[in-house]
Amino acid sequence: MYLSAILFGGVCAELRDFARKGKIEVFVCEAILAEVAGVLRKKFGWSHYQISLLLAEIRSFTTVIFPLKRVEVIKEDPADNRVLECALEAGADYLVSGDKKHLLPLKEFQGVRILSPREFLKLLIQQEL
Repeated sequence: MYLSAILFGGVCAELRDFARKGKIEVFVCEAILAEVAGVLRKKFGWSHYQISLLLAEIRSFTTVIFPLKRVEVIKEDPADNRVLECALEAGADYLVSGDKKHLLPLKEFQGVRILSPREFLKLLIQQEL
């Protein structure tokens, strides 16, 4: 979701704006930040400086947590397990992801609803009415 907000805007950027305004609480862990940095460096050629600025910006509207419990549910992409760990450690009600291959098909994991950014934005808009 962070990458989509940064690179493409749209729904993910709207959710980022909700977080910046304090309307939703967003959690992240170092493993997720490292994955974001790696993708920006390898796929998009971002410099260390650009990445460090972006990570500081992400940290400004998120709470960084340190998951203690490990899960190994998704064998095909172990990095997705770090996302689940973060959601569990945060006690999150929702996990928002664009990962159609591994995370979204779960729909729910140990009490955490897994929604696409569009589904979550729709839910937020309904709750504000």
